[in-house]
Amino acid sequence: MTDLANIHDDRDMGTPAKEGAPVTLTIDGFEVTVPEGTSVMRAASEIGLQVPKLCATDSIDAFGSCRLCVVEIEGRRGTPASCTTPVAPGMVVHTQSSRVKQIRKGVMELYISDHPLDCLTCAANGDCELQDMAGMVGLRDVRYEPGRNHFEQRTSVGPNPEYIPKDVSNPYFAYDPAKCIVCSRCVRACEEVQGTFALTIEGRGFESRVSPGAAFDDFLSSDCVSCGACVQACPTGTLQEKSVIELGTPERSVVTTCAYCGVGCSFKAELNGDELVRMVPYKHGKANRGHSCVKGRFAYGYATHKDRILNPMIRDSIDQPWQEVSWDEALSFAGNRLRGLQEKHGRKSIGVITSSRCTNEETFLVQKLTRAVFGNNNTDTCARVCHSPTGYGLGQTFGTSAGTQDFDSVEHTDVVIVIGANPTDGHPVFASRLKKRLRAGAKLIVIDPRRINLVKSAHIEASHHLQLRPGTNVAVVTALAHVIVTEGLFDEDYIRERCDWDEFLTYADFVRDPRHSPETSEGLTGVPAEELRKAARLFATGGNGAIYYGLGVTEHSQGSTTVMGIANLAMLTGNVGRKGVGVNPLRGQNNVQGSCDMGSFPHELPGYRHVKNEDVRAIFQDIWGVEIDAEPGLRIPNMLDAAVDGSFKGLYCQGEDILQSDPDTKHVAAGLAAMECVIVHDLFLNETANYAHVFLPGSTFLEKDGTFTNAERRINRVRKVMAPRNGYSDWEITQMLANAMGAGWTYSHPSEIMAEIAATTPSFAGVTYDLLEEKGSVQWPCNEASPDGTPLMHVDGFVRGKGRFIVTEYVATDEKSGPRFPLLLTTGRILSQYNVGAQTRRTDNVIWHDQDLLEIHPHDAENRGLKEGDWVKLASRSGETTLRAHLTDRVSPGVVYTTFHHPDTQANVITTDFSDWATNCPEYKVTAVQVSLSNGPTNWQEDYAAQAAMSRRILPAAE
Repeated sequence: MTDLANIHDDRDMGTPAKEGAPVTLTIDGFEVTVPEGTSVMRAASEIGLQVPKLCATDSIDAFGSCRLCVVEIEGRRGTPASCTTPVAPGMVVHTQSSRVKQIRKGVMELYISDHPLDCLTCAANGDCELQDMAGMVGLRDVRYEPGRNHFEQRTSVGPNPEYIPKDVSNPYFAYDPAKCIVCSRCVRACEEVQGTFALTIEGRGFESRVSPGAAFDDFLSSDCVSCGACVQACPTGTLQEKSVIELGTPERSVVTTCAYCGVGCSFKAELNGDELVRMVPYKHGKANRGHSCVKGRFAYGYATHKDRILNPMIRDSIDQPWQEVSWDEALSFAGNRLRGLQEKHGRKSIGVITSSRCTNEETFLVQKLTRAVFGNNNTDTCARVCHSPTGYGLGQTFGTSAGTQDFDSVEHTDVVIVIGANPTDGHPVFASRLKKRLRAGAKLIVIDPRRINLVKSAHIEASHHLQLRPGTNVAVVTALAHVIVTEGLFDEDYIRERCDWDEFLTYADFVRDPRHSPETSEGLTGVPAEELRKAARLFATGGNGAIYYGLGVTEHSQGSTTVMGIANLAMLTGNVGRKGVGVNPLRGQNNVQGSCDMGSFPHELPGYRHVKNEDVRAIFQDIWGVEIDAEPGLRIPNMLDAAVDGSFKGLYCQGEDILQSDPDTKHVAAGLAAMECVIVHDLFLNETANYAHVFLPGSTFLEKDGTFTNAERRINRVRKVMAPRNGYSDWEITQMLANAMGAGWTYSHPSEIMAEIAATTPSFAGVTYDLLEEKGSVQWPCNEASPDGTPLMHVDGFVRGKGRFIVTEYVATDEKSGPRFPLLLTTGRILSQYNVGAQTRRTDNVIWHDQDLLEIHPHDAENRGLKEGDWVKLASRSGETTLRAHLTDRVSPGVVYTTFHHPDTQANVITTDFSDWATNCPEYKVTAVQVSLSNGPTNWQEDYAAQAAMSRRILPAAE
């Protein structure tokens, strides 16, 4: 198999790499120097000598069970396993003596004696380590007579009692026990890499076999999360992707970056011709280190789904069916409409929404479209409704609008706070790395109104779960600071050296106030005072302390305040500026960090520089040759308000579905309906397209070149795996739209766009495609001062100079529960689905989650006469919807929870227009609701479904 983007040596080295003092030894006459603790097997691999192996692989710890890797060591008795034998100074190793060759051949003969010899028809043919090792040891025949075995369905006397049928319950891979050699690699991968502990070896001796859970479990019903680690670890065809079984062994691969969450996993897309066979996590990916989740590993089928739109479409009004047209006609129609609106209503009457799923280069062009072609700053992005408070809060306290660490940093942490995030569902690959550190002894504090999986699961348990009431984040964070300050647990030396001391004194006086004590705040937050005090002491005194947070922090009316409170906690305890510490936002979408970096906000040009600054505007004006408006543009909520008022008339929306993802669905629909030209640029006719006049079919991440920037500021290459099925990459479509409006852009490749980004944006000044090919990835800032990028921020001082403590006064949200709406609704994600579900709903992931459910505590359910699975009406001041109830004690009494992945539910018809005071980030996490029995969909849901069906009629292209 050839690798078109083979940046690093991709060989399996047998055992994991180690760090330590250099040790020199001799293997087969060759001298090699490796770090202390390295296995003999890996040392041999370092100099190109392969020792046969079956139970060993470099993603998991050595096991030493297969006995195929035995070697001889001068001065030692026996033939030790090279995978479990560490190197020693002066050691002399022989890997090819006649003695070890004979042993290996005998071991392999035993394996083959209980293995089907169907290699030519096996799906693993050409990609089977057992097959390779049999050849490597020179096995040519098997002397053992046929006897008891696991692979024959029938014997001469009847059915074979040892035979177990193939398990095909999982939609993505099959388990064939007949081919299992019981090497335990799958079990160890599930434990060590994924941390789920779903697999085990049942039985002993000849009866040993892999089992997914309890006696009657199959892979689908077990605790397996379908991350694919077991499939990747399997050396035979026992665990095999169904796509490989169906399509054959792939013959080429391209390294690219996943287009789901903000972890930014690197993958090898493996193909036959231009047909994608499978996605395999890339072992040199610095964000994922060779691991994956069910979405990135398997849920790519949406790229070829029948719902995908491949031809441009237009219509004069939204009550008409769509008409397929040529690209020229669609772009001319769109350009003329937008220009006409500007001529009639002014240049500020139109705007754009950039995509956090598209590349940096594509996002850069969309914000350039509005500034250089439309002549205004009406640009916004989905970060408005997720992490805009991160940008504001960290910018105010630290001086930069991004996380401080790389993901490797978690391996050095001692105490972790996870607040308002559910990593096992939202960022599962990072969660696996976190769980591994927790199993190694790090402590965990969870702050969340819901009992997430990290609170207690296989071999991990949080030291403290502060199960606060929704909307009281600021009070809890300030109470933690109160304990640290009043008990003298803060790091005075760090604060004096790194922070503004006068501002600290002001902040300390504020948090010392008894009204911020855990005892006083307990009545507000619901968190027991003593539990909170213990958590504060643990974080302040437990060593390296890291804070990871998500949308449960930002999507509140005080989201920005909470972010600043978190930054205060980190500075109080001296936990910024080295490995194992820091403030780390877990970004939701694959390029939401990049969309912010690229200037998608209406008040900032790329690099987070305000449009009012004349010197900043001059940089872009010199290159673009146009005047840039000094007045900030409209945010998404402002665009919708202005549309309803009649002053905002046209929108180009690339790769976002604001009708499903944004709050107060009825208001969003009213805003879109009031516009005279809505251009949706996407893969599918999404919910927003119900109100569109132009549909421009988009390209998937598999069909384009570019870069994504993940949650750790890592700029990763996205490489074209196949030609765009719609004819063009997204950046080309934006350029064609700009040129239809007279722009005259002439980009021929995304690398040219990156060159423009580097020329205008200081944090990207050193970024080139050549550098990314050389390094694999870099973390911004990457410039003359940091030519190789910056894994850790604020090492020698904060970007703003001195760290800034900011008073974080708790202000209760205006959204309050009461007699009419006595419960509080909070929302989130589930592992198998992603965001609005446009991608994952069009894959087999729906087998795990085919509808949104309402989690409700059994006490609240009993009071309302609700049973498991009942249809219930969920109502708020904004609207109502129906969905099925799931009774669980994950939520506290008085709190209900749901996801927002399915448009049939339209959960955001419930959410209100309350938002963060600084950024307008919606308050998704606190909505006062009532729950009652229902007999099916509401009138609004039925009307919505009918309108959507009417809007999605498509006429074929005219001949």
